[in-house]
Amino acid sequence: MDFLDRILPLVKKPARYAGGEWNAVRKDWETVEYRVAFAFPDVYEVGMSHLGLQILYDIVNRRSDTLMERVFAPWTDMEEIMREHGIPLFALESRRPLLDFDMVAFTLQYEMSFSNVLNMLDLAGIPRESARRTEGFPLIVAGGPCAYNPEPLADFIDVFVIGEGEEVIGELLDVLIQLKRRNVSRQELLIESARLPGIYVPSLYRVFYREDGRFSGIVPSLEGVPERITKRVVKDLDSALFPERPIVPSTEVVHDRIMLEVCRGCTRGCRFCQAGIIFRPVRERKPETLLKQAAGLVQSTGYEEISLTSLSTSDYSQVRELVKSLLDKHACQGLGVSLPSLRADNFSLELAKEVQRVRRSSLTFAPEAGTQRLRDVINKGVKEEDLLEATGAAFREGWKAVKLYFMIGLPTERDEDLDGIVRLARAVLTLGLKAGVSRGRLRVTISASSFVPKAHTPFQWEPQAHLAELQRKQDYLSGRLRERGIIFNYHDAGLSFLEAAFARGDRRLGAVLARAVDLGCRFDGWSEHFKLDRWLEAFRLSGLDPEDYANHRYAYDDSLPWDHIETGVSRQYLVLEHQRALTGRVTGDCRTESCPGCGVCGTLEVEPVFAGGDWDGGL
Repeated sequence: MDFLDRILPLVKKPARYAGGEWNAVRKDWETVEYRVAFAFPDVYEVGMSHLGLQILYDIVNRRSDTLMERVFAPWTDMEEIMREHGIPLFALESRRPLLDFDMVAFTLQYEMSFSNVLNMLDLAGIPRESARRTEGFPLIVAGGPCAYNPEPLADFIDVFVIGEGEEVIGELLDVLIQLKRRNVSRQELLIESARLPGIYVPSLYRVFYREDGRFSGIVPSLEGVPERITKRVVKDLDSALFPERPIVPSTEVVHDRIMLEVCRGCTRGCRFCQAGIIFRPVRERKPETLLKQAAGLVQSTGYEEISLTSLSTSDYSQVRELVKSLLDKHACQGLGVSLPSLRADNFSLELAKEVQRVRRSSLTFAPEAGTQRLRDVINKGVKEEDLLEATGAAFREGWKAVKLYFMIGLPTERDEDLDGIVRLARAVLTLGLKAGVSRGRLRVTISASSFVPKAHTPFQWEPQAHLAELQRKQDYLSGRLRERGIIFNYHDAGLSFLEAAFARGDRRLGAVLARAVDLGCRFDGWSEHFKLDRWLEAFRLSGLDPEDYANHRYAYDDSLPWDHIETGVSRQYLVLEHQRALTGRVTGDCRTESCPGCGVCGTLEVEPVFAGGDWDGGL
């Protein structure tokens, strides 16, 4: 790969492809039996900010019989050079082409990265379609949140992992190593893999459609293949392996800090939130475990900040004690602690002040909707007075910047709800001015994303608002949030439209995806590369309409393309939650109120982390 060293100075960010970072693992290929490439379908800066990569990299490389290396989607300048000179896509540690690996494992964090998955396979010289891969090609595996509706990628992925990767990776590798020793056929390898809990092999299933083209069902095509695939869950998070020596990137990345996972899962029950369903139940790490991990990570990385990560970090039962202990130990080294977005209904000024002991940044809250009526519909549980009290207190203590996250296009949303966003933005701005922050320094940032109905949520039956309506709502807010001190940001509605189509898509969308990649689609999550017209052309050429996916309202008894994937949360509960949403009835948090009866603890045989009593939900 000497040639690679000569071309790296020709690309914009050569560190993306150089490898050799602090704590990276380079193993002797001749001493291991099975070789895995972890493939992140986005640029290095995004992929290296993904905690799941670090966890799986550590687990696989701790074994003496396996290795894991990394590969990211090359930016367009690097791709052009690679295609021009016939350089196949390669892993960073050994610079070996992906064709040399036994497995290429993609993580699916976002539907609009699917085009990069296909493009990376093309660059690697691996046939896109799993049916065209003969003996000798790597096994193509995928997992992550988007695997909970795997069907749009089913033609291209050999094996999907449903659930938490660290729970199943060891078992899967053990099976694959044994099969490799026996030199079994690729088909036998797929059949044996499918027998593992949490493993979905799409080529072993048949899909059916109604006369009108609607999806009608999916069934195994072989005896012994499970009808439903239940997610894998790490039952004891506190004892789960966590990387002691994570790779330290050699260039700036999105999250350039220590990531300390304090808990996993969320029981708040926001009805739009897929992560709140698929990562249930809540599991916490003990403070002493986290303090020990933090001390080791500080020594092995040299970072200046620790980020406490989870879906709802401020809900971690001992967050205040943990933050204080971390800062008491590490603040003298100039090390700060950060939290992701805070909840206004459990905001603690003392906690915020503690977090900012070393350095002060903006505060972020996510009220999601502009009126209490709509917040009750989505089960957000945040009240306006909570938000105003929290932001007012922060301004009085010296904060000058606040970020508020909202969604538009939510089910039952009306223009009065949009007016509520404007009113809240102005009210928060007024609180900052009253606290003495000058207009020149005061910043209230309003970010509005478009609602995307996701599989396995109470809103999975709801249509997305039509593209023109989303754009109208964005214009409506933009015209009313023009005031000094207020910054309004919003996502491309066309991008959200396609995200919804693929989030609710069936196996036929594989043809659309292949066409789109042929038309030049890649890095669709990046505004400078997203081309809606190319995607619409790909749908047209495939004889499909994206509105049939994004804007279709499902009935409760309809077959859904993801019905064969089991999250542990019952369909009965999702129906109940959808009905409650339409009547504006809220559901409490099972850690502090009665159990709402989602079913996950019993289905997955996991000890619940809640203080509530019996289920009072009922149907």
